[in-house]
Amino acid sequence: VQLQASGGGLVQDGDSLRLSCAASGLTFRSYTTAWFRQAPGKAREFVAASSWSGGTTYYSDSMKGRFTISRDNAKNAVYLEMNTLKPEDTAVYYCAAGRPITSAIRMINLYTYWGQGTLVTVSS
Repeated sequence: VQLQASGGGLVQDGDSLRLSCAASGLTFRSYTTAWFRQAPGKAREFVAASSWSGGTTYYSDSMKGRFTISRDNAKNAVYLEMNTLKPEDTAVYYCAAGRPITSAIRMINLYTYWGQGTLVTVSS
């Protein structure tokens, strides 16, 4: 199983960025997919998740309204559209796949497969 995250980079305060994650080696459409992030010196935190169909999405309160998660099961891919980026959004962003129950969808340890991370740096 492989998850390959891409799309990170250096942007300025207020800019937008779209991250992609390509999956292989798993029945992608049967997994919940999510994005987490880890800022320097901080624990990894939940960003957003999508149900297997993409019909239901979940967001961290601090990112709701600015970030949008989507997926394309035909392409085995999940995306994170990030708008109005702020310096505090600077982090390594990880995509993940798992089968958490809905009430625990934000729990990092319930995701089985992880991408290698892509760095997003937002300058002020």
